[in-house]
Amino acid sequence: MSKRFLFIISILIVLSLTLGACAQPKPQTLKVAILAPLSGAVPTFGVSTRDGALLAIKEWNAKGGVLGKQIEAIVEDSQCEADPAVNAANKVINQDGVKFIIGEVCSKASIPVSEIAEEKGVVQISPTSTNPNVTLKADGSTKQYVFRACFIDPFQGLVGASFAINELGAKTAFIILDQGNDYVRGLAENFEQAFTQKGGQIVGKETYTSQDTDFSAILAKVAEAKPDVVYLPDYYNIVNLVTAQAKEKGITAPFLGGDGWDSAELDRAAAEGGYYTNHYSDQDTRAIVQQWVKNYQAEYGSVPDALATLAYDAANLLLAAIQNAGTDDPAKVKDAMANIKWEAVSGTITFDQYHNPIKSAVILQVKDGQIQYVTTVAP
Repeated sequence: MSKRFLFIISILIVLSLTLGACAQPKPQTLKVAILAPLSGAVPTFGVSTRDGALLAIKEWNAKGGVLGKQIEAIVEDSQCEADPAVNAANKVINQDGVKFIIGEVCSKASIPVSEIAEEKGVVQISPTSTNPNVTLKADGSTKQYVFRACFIDPFQGLVGASFAINELGAKTAFIILDQGNDYVRGLAENFEQAFTQKGGQIVGKETYTSQDTDFSAILAKVAEAKPDVVYLPDYYNIVNLVTAQAKEKGITAPFLGGDGWDSAELDRAAAEGGYYTNHYSDQDTRAIVQQWVKNYQAEYGSVPDALATLAYDAANLLLAAIQNAGTDDPAKVKDAMANIKWEAVSGTITFDQYHNPIKSAVILQVKDGQIQYVTTVAP
């Protein structure tokens, strides 16, 4: 047998193996998009959200995935702003072929994304967007494809107001808010309504913009009004500025806020003595909570905040709904989601008719440089 003949045979064998390998079908995956603010004003929110959702996906994949498919996560930076979030949503839907979205974090980003998801029949679950309009259409009806894993602003505002009056003995409150932020405005409005209905008095209300850094004029009015509590329902970056300047002015009234305070970058020295409503506490002794904290610490080296926890819950809810539906058809998954009952880290979750979870809230306090659990408030 000639060397030339052997060479030709070898080439043919290599070609057949190569073509055979190319002919093998790629394993099917289930694509899930994670839209989170990895840059912009609140990047810690985005990192926590991404990491929490990715850990849930990793755990499902380790158990064989969903419907026999491995889950493929597509992460996009949506910046907690409407335009970047819309661009990210259109990209994952139109280019990547995604039919399921976890996100966004901020209501002002989730609301426009929800309109796209509803129009295109894509199931969306926001981990942390608390504005009621995330899941509601303009006419007040429910968006069929849109859900959330967090409680909504009316409940959070009610909890904050009830705590101020019943536990802190507050009779007067001063509200400071960013009128241009849907999340902040919603919390402020609901706190004011609940506080006054319970017999409290609002002794001042001042607004600012997200670009402001000097709050001295507003805080001078707070000092003059001498309220029992100051309600500041904004994100941690604004809370850091306002509470630090309040300390400089000698304001001793406790500040209250919402889940936007929850961040590793909250200035605890500035916010010392303040309280905020939140979705979970790592000090909760339930086994599911402590296992979650242990797993997250093993994966990322830090204690999970509420953003990570709600993203983990949102991802689990979505993947369980797909599993329960027995198909990745979004039209059937949305129905399975609407009827789900899931033991989540943040509590046992079922959905009401508006796709809001029925669950409890916790009150946390910034005390002695630590975040300390105070109490749980049921709906």
